Formats: sequence, C-alpha cells, structure tokens
Amino acid sequence: MNAAHPSLTDGTVVTNPFPVENGQLVVGGMPLERLAARVGSTPFFAYDRGIIAAHVRGLRALLPADVDLHYAMKANPMPALVQTMVGLVQGLDLASAGEMKVALDAGADPAEMSFAGPGKRPIELWQAVASGVTINLESPRELEALVAAGKALGVKPRVAVRVNPDFELKASGMKMAGGPKQFGVDAETVPELLREIGRLPIEFRGFHVYSGSQNLKAEAICDAQRKTLELAVRLAESAPSPVRMLNLGGGFGVPYFPGDQSLDVRPVADNLRAIAADARVRLPEARLMVELGRYLVAHGGIYVTRIVDRKISRGQVFLVTDGGLNHHLAASGNFGQVIRKNYPVVIGNRADAPAEEEASVVGPLCTPLDLLGDRLQLPKADVGDYVCVMLSGAYGYTSSPLQFLSHPHPVEVLV
Repeated sequence: MNAAHPSLTDGTVVTNPFPVENGQLVVGGMPLERLAARVGSTPFFAYDRGIIAAHVRGLRALLPADVDLHYAMKANPMPALVQTMVGLVQGLDLASAGEMKVALDAGADPAEMSFAGPGKRPIELWQAVASGVTINLESPRELEALVAAGKALGVKPRVAVRVNPDFELKASGMKMAGGPKQFGVDAETVPELLREIGRLPIEFRGFHVYSGSQNLKAEAICDAQRKTLELAVRLAESAPSPVRMLNLGGGFGVPYFPGDQSLDVRPVADNLRAIAADARVRLPEARLMVELGRYLVAHGGIYVTRIVDRKISRGQVFLVTDGGLNHHLAASGNFGQVIRKNYPVVIGNRADAPAEEEASVVGPLCTPLDLLGDRLQLPKADVGDYVCVMLSGAYGYTSSPLQFLSHPHPVEVLV
C-alpha cells in the first residue's frame, strides 16, 4: 500500500499504488481529508495524474517500439484526463461523437484517432469524416453515409474494417468477438465488403479486431493476437490497397477481486515483438497498435464517499454512505458480474489501521442492490469517515445511472 507509484518492471501492476501518511491515503500528493476539503463535498472520483502517467510510461517501455499504444476513451472520458493521456499514448479510440469532441478539444491528432461502434448515426459519420478520423466500419450500411459525407465535404473518408473473427478471446471477462455478434463484420463476409470499398471514393486503412476485455491470462491474449495477424494477412488478399493499420485490440485485465492474479505483461510484450517482426514481412506497410482502456487508468482512481450512518441490524454492521451504485455501478456488482464480488475498499482516513470488524458498505438508495462492499474486514469506522473504493479510474462515473433516485452527482478531479 505504501508504494508511491505502480511498477511494471516485473510485468505486473501494483493494485493499490496510493501512499499512506498519518493514516490517510495520499492522492496526487494531497492527504485525503485535505483533498475532500478542496473538492468541497462527497462523493467524488479522484484520479492521480502521477500514478497514471508512471503506469502508462512503464507499459510503453515494455511494449515494442513499433507497436503503438492507444487509449480507449470509453474507460474514462473525463476531459482533463484525456488531455493528459494525449501526451502519453500514440492515439485514441472513440466510441461516440461526444468522445470525439472531447478528444479534439484535448488536442489529439485526428489522424491518430479511430471511431468504433455498431450503431453510428449518419450525423456522427459526417462529423468523423469532417474531422479526418478513421471510421471502423461495422456494417455495409455505413458506406452510403460515408460516401455522401465525403462527396459533400470534399474529403475522402478514411476507413478500417472492424472484423468479427471466427475465434474468441478465451478466459475473457467480456467476449466481443467470435460467433454471432453486433460488433464488426463477420470475417467470412469481409472480402465482399473490401471489394465494395475498392469501387468507392474511400481510403482503406486496414483492420480492427477487438476480441474481448478484462483478461488476466497472458497466454489467451497472445493466442488472440497471433490469430488476429493471421486473419489480417488472409483478408489483405482481398483488400483494395495495402493494409496500413492493424488494431490488435486489447483485453488486458485488472485484478479487481480477491484471488485475482495480476496480468503478467512481459509474455504479451514478447509476443507482440514476434508479431511485429512477422508483420514487417507479411504486411510491410502496416502500423500495429494495441487499444487499452481500463488497464491504463483503473488503478489510478478512487471513489470517495463519506459514512453518514452506522447501523447494526441483527448483529450485522452496515456503514451507510452518501454515494452508491448510482455513482459506481461496477463496484455494486450490477455492471456485468454474474456472481457479485467485492472491489477493494479502504477506510481512507484509517488506511493503516488493522481490521477490527466485519462490515457491509451500503449507499443511500432505496434498494438492496445498493451495496459497495459485502461483509468486508475493515477497521472500525463511524460517521464522518471516508470509504474509498479502489481501482475506480475506469468505468465509474460515466458507466453509472447518475439520475437514479435523483441524488446529487459526484465530482471528478484529476490531481
């Protein structure tokens, strides 16, 4: 807990990189109680700029130089954070026109941005064409709008084909490829789409294959990456021009739950070196990239909420806080968990105190689903203490039902 910054020198992530001083978590060099005073209210999300930057630089140093690192903004599109990421990564991957605006406002190069999503509206496609962003085609339907936009704007649309491969990312927390999927174009129909692209005033860039997310098994990620290269080489035979970009996807997982083993990135980096060497021969004009979201920012953020009541019901201790699933749906277990597990939770102003009791942390909402921590071993905490949910830098604020029961929204700060 006392490491100032996470380290990737051994290929793994420090789960809780925040230092502790006088019993308090320190975020961005500021003790928690002082940070809370600066923010002015709880709950809030706080992201540590130094921790995130050190982590990204550490990963960048492990990866081969000829494989670009892209940030998937859907993990956390906070404008100040995106602006920081622009200086740390080689490109951004977007999932909406709203994210595209944030990226452009942050000074990102449109030529290093790609736009994916299975239901892009015509107006979003026009915006992407006007901005010079590469559109990851997920349906032949998108071509008509792209051609119309290019003709009207006098711009040649840049496209890559998002491929739904005939394989999946094994051991993935969320499978996004293989079998019937709403994402991408089925691999077997891609050659026909490529021939259509060749007949249109469109600039073909390459392929995007995103097989899954939240994977802690290096061998599964390596296997999917190798298969992605083979698929791209095969599809390149039908392409109207040389492949200039190949997005290998991401999938790097974060050890949220008890028993999770941190992903060892070293074999993944070694595998990428071999893939890059192979691609230099078989796809000589292609730039390779990996697309990561939660892996880059999750560990650098915390969700801070204050205890407003301490209750004992038939012998069970409940710490009732001023924020809950309406702010942090993932920590409540209602964001895709089949069997609910606890995120790491710390009493932020008693961070070095020993555990003295079993307690459940619940929010203020009128539903039993509002559970941030179930029967945790914690220091004895009372009204006014701070509950901090760790690993909250990704899929927190914007992934939660903020309007539910009309409680105030949390603040986000980058420190």
